[in-house]
This record gives sequence, C-alpha cells and structure tokens, in this order.
Amino acid sequence: MAGLAERLPAVRGRLTPGRVLADLTWFRVGGPAELLFQPADAADLAEFLKGCPAAVPVTAIGVGSNLLVRDGGIGGVVIRVGRGFGAVETEGAAVIAGAAALDARVAGAAAQAGLAGLEFLRTIPGSIGGALAMNAGCYGVEVKDRLLWAEAVTRDGRLLRLSPAEMGFAYREARAAEGLVFTRAGFAGEPDAPEAIAARMAELLERREASQPLRSRTGGSTFRNPAGVSSNGDAPMPGHRAWELIDAAGCRGLTLGGAKVSEKHCNFLINNDNASAADLEGLGETVRARVKSASGVDLRWEIRRIGVSLQQ
Repeated sequence: MAGLAERLPAVRGRLTPGRVLADLTWFRVGGPAELLFQPADAADLAEFLKGCPAAVPVTAIGVGSNLLVRDGGIGGVVIRVGRGFGAVETEGAAVIAGAAALDARVAGAAAQAGLAGLEFLRTIPGSIGGALAMNAGCYGVEVKDRLLWAEAVTRDGRLLRLSPAEMGFAYREARAAEGLVFTRAGFAGEPDAPEAIAARMAELLERREASQPLRSRTGGSTFRNPAGVSSNGDAPMPGHRAWELIDAAGCRGLTLGGAKVSEKHCNFLINNDNASAADLEGLGETVRARVKSASGVDLRWEIRRIGVSLQQ
C-alpha cells in the first residue's frame, strides 16, 4: 500500500514502517508490519483510529506470547500498546491494570496489596490485553472469573467500557474482542495475607516450570482442549486433553524444518533450530492431521496465526 504513512493522521506515539515483528514474538519468527503504530496513550490511540481510513487494515498485537506471525508479514497498520498502557494500581479490593502490563506483574502487584484471586496470572505469559482477548486461564481460573470491566477503543475511535457479560467470554475467547484494542481493565480481588498469596503463586509457578518448556522459543499452548475438557491440570475425561491426544498420536518430539513438538509438553511447539513461521504452522497442521486420524478429534488452534505466508 504505497504511501500508507502519508494517508494516516498525525500521532504523538511512534509510527515505524517495515518493522520486522520476529523479535516482538516469543517464537522469534515472522515478517514485517507494513507500519507499526505504538500509541502514546488511549487518547492518541482513539484519535488515530478515528482518522485512519476505513480501507486500511488494522491489527492489534500484544507482547507476542501466544502469536505466530507468518513469514510474509502483515499489511496495513499493526498496533502494539506499550509504555503508556503499563500502569498497575489498586483501588480497594480491585486491581486496575493497563493492557500492556504483563500478567505476572499484575499478579505480583495484587499479592503485594494483599489481594487474592489473581494468582493464576503469574503463570500466564503475555500481557493483560492479550489475556482479555483470549480469556486466558489456567489451573481452573480464567479472566472471566475475575474481570470487573474492560476498556477498549473501537476501529472508528470510540472508547468503550465493557462488562464481563458484554465481553462474550467462552473457552479461550472473548467474542466482543474482534475489532477492539484493549487499553485497561479492572479485576476483583479478595483480602488475604500477602505471604499466603505469594506462597500460592510460587506453588503454581513450580508446577508450570516442572511441566512446560519455559526456556524455549515457544508460543505457549498450541491447541485448545477439546470441548468438554476443562483448562485446569486435573481436567475430567483423562486421555482427551490436547496434549494427551497429541502424545497418543505419536507426535511427541516430531520435527519439521527447524520446528519441533516439545518432548517435555507436547502441546507446545518450539522454534528449535532457526525455524520459519511456515515450519511451525506446517508442523502444527501435521499434528492436527495425525490426531484427527488417530482419534477423530479435530484440534483447534489456540495460538493466534496472522499475516501472509511467503507463498501467497
């Protein structure tokens, strides 16, 4: 889209043409954004979206923890909220967090304030904006269980405050998130001793470190658990969680190019040896096909895949 920057409104934040996105994702793969916009604050974001031509594609990303950007990159404008959206504070029993605040930081701030209920966020990689968009959760708790409200900017520049009911939460999704850029959210906490909260967080983190390849270049859980299987570690229907189906289909340790199915937790794909996005996505599709053949279950991607491949 020639001359894209010239067609866009003036901003107080940063506009960067041709920004390679690989180093903004945990997989460390992916092509460039035609234009990356990092707004200064919510007002800057709203004014930009209000003045951005409707024909210009707009894609919002977080810190890239559960994201696969294809090798051909992303056309139009990619929005990534940053420093101006990172505040975390408490108001009574509520924790107010900007969309760019890391989940782990929010959990830590709640613990220091003696507010329980957000310990689960300590084990979720990524930021609050992404957690809202995908109803992130683990160990039996999801964002929907603690959310008081979420604020966002629409594609035409309007600021909204949404209730949990208006978010349209379901397992690993918030149906209202399409077309929105989240800016901040409020979460409900419950008074408790900071030491007790910290101890629970440490236990959850120990469980996660024991079972997941945290020191690898990965995007977190690759596929959603099939319908009827809960997200916690003691889910019902043994043998039907995504990782169990993948393991039973003989995919543990499977490779394609530089991509590999983790041997530690086989619902994780790893950039093992300078993988391309095509390697990772292709390996994921191979896993899906093998699971379908072995069990009849059609696994759904949990990792968000965006952009165009180099073959298109």
